[in-house]
Amino acid sequence: MNDVLAEVEKFIQDWPDSPEKNKNIFIRLKDFLQAKPGIVFEYVPREGLTYSLRAKHESQKNKPLYAMVDVIEDSPRWLSVCFYGELITDPDETGDFVPEGLLGEDAICFDLEEYDEDAIKYVEARLTEAHENAASS
Repeated sequence: MNDVLAEVEKFIQDWPDSPEKNKNIFIRLKDFLQAKPGIVFEYVPREGLTYSLRAKHESQKNKPLYAMVDVIEDSPRWLSVCFYGELITDPDETGDFVPEGLLGEDAICFDLEEYDEDAIKYVEARLTEAHENAASS
């Protein structure tokens, strides 16, 4: 296990369970991303604010990531999963368009405040789409 994933695992171990099961969502999305070929992770903890797991495709040249899974420090913690707007579609229009919301560029973000299988599957489909598009960006 590399240092980044070791740090993420420590964060997960220290995260208490909650009725919303947001920790479970984070683990599921991390594992989903980790199973993709050519994935590179960066972990950016900002204690008391956010804990960001950033995914990049090793073939990406123009962007430092293709997806960011943010754990928002709140009571309870919740997740915001963001993508560069040009890397995904949002056919159900459930995401929020955030001008300059991802490292200064337009983004589409999906907030997950509790374990919802349909919402998680929708975000996983966006993660797959972004991974495929990032490989050539």
